[in-house]
Amino acid sequence: MAQAKRVERPLSPHLQIYRWHIPMLTSILTRVTGNGMIVGVFLAVWWLFAAAHSPEHFALANAVVTSWFGDLIFTGSLWAVWYHYLAGLRHLYYDAGHGLDVPTAEKLGWACLIGSVVLTIATILII
Repeated sequence: MAQAKRVERPLSPHLQIYRWHIPMLTSILTRVTGNGMIVGVFLAVWWLFAAAHSPEHFALANAVVTSWFGDLIFTGSLWAVWYHYLAGLRHLYYDAGHGLDVPTAEKLGWACLIGSVVLTIATILII
């Protein structure tokens, strides 16, 4: 059998030398927030099932939901909903063929990040 010729290929850049870009971060956050919203949904569904089951179960679920942990989960889920919504609008803009150049993509990424925080704070203040 003939020996396979080993070809020297360049290595992928390591995280220590690779510079993070806003569009890359926002792409990752879109996936993370999409999955992260499930935690808030599970907590809300558990609370509703406990309310339908018995007063004892509801007391436990309500204690968790109204604790600092529940507030943290629901606030994070609220931010995730706003972020995911804005990222979806950004992708609709991309799908129309606009904003695909690097400076515009970075501005839209910052708009999604800052806008989601502002909308989350505004929603908390209104509710």
